[in-house]
Amino acid sequence: MIVIFLVAFGLMALYSIESVSEDPNFENFSKQLIFVGVGIIFLIFFSLLDYRYLKSYSLVLLGFGIIVLLLVLFTGTTIRGTRGWLFIFGEQGFQPVEIMKIILIIVLAKFFSDWQVAVTNLKNLVKIFLVASPIIILVLFQPDFGSAAILIAIFLGILLLTKIKKTYVVGIFILLVIIVVTSWLFVLKDYQKERVLTFLDPARDPWGSGYNIKQSIIAVGSGNLFGRGLGLGPQSRLNFLPAQETDFIFAVIAEELGFIGATLLLIFFTILIYRLFKITRQTRDDFGRLLMSGIIIYLFAQTVMNIGMNVGILPIAGVPLPLVSYGGSSLITTFLILGIAQSIYIRNKKTLL
Repeated sequence: MIVIFLVAFGLMALYSIESVSEDPNFENFSKQLIFVGVGIIFLIFFSLLDYRYLKSYSLVLLGFGIIVLLLVLFTGTTIRGTRGWLFIFGEQGFQPVEIMKIILIIVLAKFFSDWQVAVTNLKNLVKIFLVASPIIILVLFQPDFGSAAILIAIFLGILLLTKIKKTYVVGIFILLVIIVVTSWLFVLKDYQKERVLTFLDPARDPWGSGYNIKQSIIAVGSGNLFGRGLGLGPQSRLNFLPAQETDFIFAVIAEELGFIGATLLLIFFTILIYRLFKITRQTRDDFGRLLMSGIIIYLFAQTVMNIGMNVGILPIAGVPLPLVSYGGSSLITTFLILGIAQSIYIRNKKTLL
């Protein structure tokens, strides 16, 4: 029911955005309904599939994912400065990086469960870095800073849940600093560097790179307690707010439904993550428990990053709000990952009876 409520928030915001356009054909709204239908099919399928099969095919999935990411770099389509899209039959595009988030969770859960949830030697640490690094590096080369940040959060989150030596943690921190500095100097594009600099100083370029943050904060604040009403938000209705249906859909909801609507949305996300946490606690096997932990980290990190950039406390990273933002890649992936969570719940519930 919580998932349905969250999807309903997104559909309501999409309908509102398109209803005030010059030509309200509701194309995005109709597509999102199709994506929801496909997503539900994936949720049901993966909830019926025994999640333990994923462990057996984790390395195959990893190889497939890396090949697809390489394919994106050489043949992908560039949208808003990021070469991260593949198009099927020239019409429907999808972002392979969304699937890579799931694959990374599965692969990490497989390795750490094989090692009894512990990193006891340097060899294992190097091995896990060799697994995760190609994925993160290929995504940075797109360049997709937001998705790379989510992948890093998943990697570090699951790693810190294992038994790992403190010296290894220090080494990881030093390596991350090196990666960040290297990325800043050689990987990130000028416009991405500008986003970070604008985050540190929003007044740096209010009509250029700081425009999105400025308009989003205005939209969120103008909603007041009860909102302006659906389709009546001036920031979204007059197109001052960019990427309304994707990156900044939370700002649309806050403007039109106010503090009450935005808080209700946050409550739904909190309940969803709490329910997933309860499933994690009752899961008996290491693989399932790590898989659930990765799912929680993924949803939490992506939700916090999206809402954070909407209210100006995090840099704009182009990360969608799970289940709410428009887009088939993110929506279907989230349904898929919730199907895996449901599979874990069903199998472990049986073992308790």
